Amino acid sequence: MGADITYLSDNTFDETVGGADTPVLVDFWAEWCGPCKMIAPTLEEIASEHKGKLRIAKLNVDDNPQTAMRYNVMSIPTLMVFNEGEPVKRLVGAKGKGQLLQDLAEFIS
Repeated sequence: MGADITYLSDNTFDETVGGADTPVLVDFWAEWCGPCKMIAPTLEEIASEHKGKLRIAKLNVDDNPQTAMRYNVMSIPTLMVFNEGEPVKRLVGAKGKGQLLQDLAEFIS
């Protein structure tokens, strides 16, 4: 796994996301989810290419159901961008890198 990705849990979520000095893209995923595995390398690339502008974090919904429920994550992968601890954008489903970068442009330009 990429060194630029932060792994979150129910216990560390608020502190990590709320205390971040840049927007945080949280990938709600699970081990058994095929599309989640497909987008993982793309997220790693975005994490290293946009270091300092956007932080990428992952939350395993099977291990951390409280946070997933709190943000009404019904299907995965769900990507949510948090700014100053507040959810500001939600993307559902696996997307290609070009589409993801377009969706995230306001945070990384």
